[in-house]
Amino acid sequence: MGKTIIISNRLPVQLQISNGSITAIPSVGGLATGMKSVHSGGDSLWIGWSGLTDEEIPDELAPKIDEALAQHGSSKVKLTKKEVDGFYFGFSNRTIWPLFHYFLEYSEFELDYWNVYKDVNQKFADTILKNAGDEDTIWIHDYQLMLVPQMVRNERPDVSIGFFLHIPFPSFEIFRTLPWREEVLEGLLGSDLIGFHTYDYERHFLSSVRRLLGLDVSFNDIYLDNRIIKVDSFPMGIDYKKFSKAAEEHSQKKPDKQSDLQQRLNKHKKSTPDGKFLLSIDRLDYSKGIAKRLNAFEYFLNKYPQYKEKVRLIILAVPSRSNVPQYQLLKKEVDELVGRINGELATVNWTPIWYFYRSLPFDSLIDLYTSCDIAWLTPLRDGMNLVAKEYIATRTDKTGVLILSEMAGSANEMNESLLINPNNFEQIADTLYTAINMPKEEQQARNQVLQKRLERYNVEKWANSFMSSLRAQKNRDAGNISKRMTNHLLDGVLKDYTAAKKRLLFLDYDGTLAGFHNDPQKANPDEELYQLLDQIHHQKDTEMYLVSGRDKETFTRWFLPKKYNMIVEHGVWISNDGKPFRMLENVKNDWMEKIRPVLESFVDRTPGSFIEEKNYSLAWHYRKTDPDFGNLRATELNTVLTSLIANDDISVLNGNKVMEVKSSNVNKGRATVRVLGENDYDFVFAIGDDWTDEFMFQELPKSAVTVKVGQQKTQAKFFVENTKKVRELLKRFATKQ
Repeated sequence: MGKTIIISNRLPVQLQISNGSITAIPSVGGLATGMKSVHSGGDSLWIGWSGLTDEEIPDELAPKIDEALAQHGSSKVKLTKKEVDGFYFGFSNRTIWPLFHYFLEYSEFELDYWNVYKDVNQKFADTILKNAGDEDTIWIHDYQLMLVPQMVRNERPDVSIGFFLHIPFPSFEIFRTLPWREEVLEGLLGSDLIGFHTYDYERHFLSSVRRLLGLDVSFNDIYLDNRIIKVDSFPMGIDYKKFSKAAEEHSQKKPDKQSDLQQRLNKHKKSTPDGKFLLSIDRLDYSKGIAKRLNAFEYFLNKYPQYKEKVRLIILAVPSRSNVPQYQLLKKEVDELVGRINGELATVNWTPIWYFYRSLPFDSLIDLYTSCDIAWLTPLRDGMNLVAKEYIATRTDKTGVLILSEMAGSANEMNESLLINPNNFEQIADTLYTAINMPKEEQQARNQVLQKRLERYNVEKWANSFMSSLRAQKNRDAGNISKRMTNHLLDGVLKDYTAAKKRLLFLDYDGTLAGFHNDPQKANPDEELYQLLDQIHHQKDTEMYLVSGRDKETFTRWFLPKKYNMIVEHGVWISNDGKPFRMLENVKNDWMEKIRPVLESFVDRTPGSFIEEKNYSLAWHYRKTDPDFGNLRATELNTVLTSLIANDDISVLNGNKVMEVKSSNVNKGRATVRVLGENDYDFVFAIGDDWTDEFMFQELPKSAVTVKVGQQKTQAKFFVENTKKVRELLKRFATKQ
């Protein structure tokens, strides 16, 4: 069994250089804590940037840094200052961060940033490839490394790769504004499992994959070549025991053993017994809505003036990205707001806002969590927000009220809190009033439910749940290997092919011999395909049939001069040895006048769709429409057609982005069986890609070699991944005699 390799932008250790020596100190962040159960023992490795640029590391200390990191199961990716500026401060934090948090006006689409981002992602991928074997499991984290999965997949196609995004994934309308949107999606799709905090982010991602890449998505599975990529939500938890235990110990401290901060908090509580402390803790980031919260607090005090001198708002703003212009402007705005509100509303005995612009040690956080009556966390957009969970975990007597923005990922799990829209000042003011006056019994009832849930689904459970799902995905793929047309299985088929005295091959065209095209008439055969088909067609004791839903005029133009055997329009027409097409089935087309106006009405209402009219069938194509809208219209059309043709001998075939109406007594299965009955064949082969080919797979004898193109559910015995693999397979046939 292989090892686990964890990859994140920063390593879970901090390096300190002092007097020529290196000290590595483990980090205490949420991710570092959460990965403890995964990153343990000698069977795991954590790869990331050390926090020091190449320019900051003296040559003689580089080996010592590697040694210090190795003691913590870590390995570094070397980055220059220019790379950090372009990759981290540039593309990651000036493009992706604002865009994914819906701050489109702050997003900078700079080509230089993007190029550095690609280069650094390749550096991470190269480091992974140096350390990873095929049996290893790779877990890549967050928006700084979205291209890494595919970069690794290109070199190690069979390795197991998971990716987790710790920030929101935006709606399609926002994401589509990114100039490199396809590249980002393709990078992520190198993974076997892609995880998000909430179902909303998962849904947005799947929508972008369908609309921008045109891939098939079934529930939360994405079908890409020979792989099924699973997308799922895993809400991140906290180290619940750590916070609840710290709060328990805090409550047992004697007054003289308490911190200075706690003693000051006690003093103010004693001076205003019926007063309330409101707590707000965030990084100083525009996505956190701190400025809006300050304005909302002022609005509350003006709407409910009886709470002046009764409530205090404690704001802890942790410094963040202070070299980015938007963050500098935000700090200035917050500083000025705090100053103005305090200047206008403060009294001799009361300052409405206590503002701290700094990081606080863990013990001080516990002081604030346990002392504040209300936690007020109202980000404008937040991937999760673990502060909300930490606050609840520290409420040992189950009192306290959590006011939480519905835009935070954690709101999905914390319905017992008071959820608000951070843009609605009226609602916020009324919710603050409700929180201040909430009976103790109600507080405890709400928090008891929250605490049970948070204790059960903690950060360790989150990490283990993701890893279990990734392992299950690998096993699921392994379960499909038995049906894939592997080289070993193909060798057996080729042996039978060579030994056969009379061979019969049925080859579908669109999606099998040739890829799909928005305009079906442009999916014409290339020279390589002609050469391949010629080789098989001219083989001794071999009959090859092209079997297609195409109209006979198109196939006459493309293939009749080649004298290939052909069956078209799903079995209506047949041509042998270059002779003109003749009818294989006696079918009617008088029903078309009734159905055509229905299809035309759907074309009018579905931009990008069109009708292809054949001799005995009508096809409604919707490959060029918006995928979600097209599927919706297809479902609607299917319902309408089913009711219309109930009493007629007509059926509806649902193909790949096409819906075809035709006579019920015509299908590829009937046609191929009729051909099969005309001679004594000891090798029969059929290959196709969509639902219409299932008739062939069902009707042909069990001894036939049937192959599906793609991994959808099928009656075929085997599958190959795509048209490229089809041609590779047929080339093997072509070399045999």
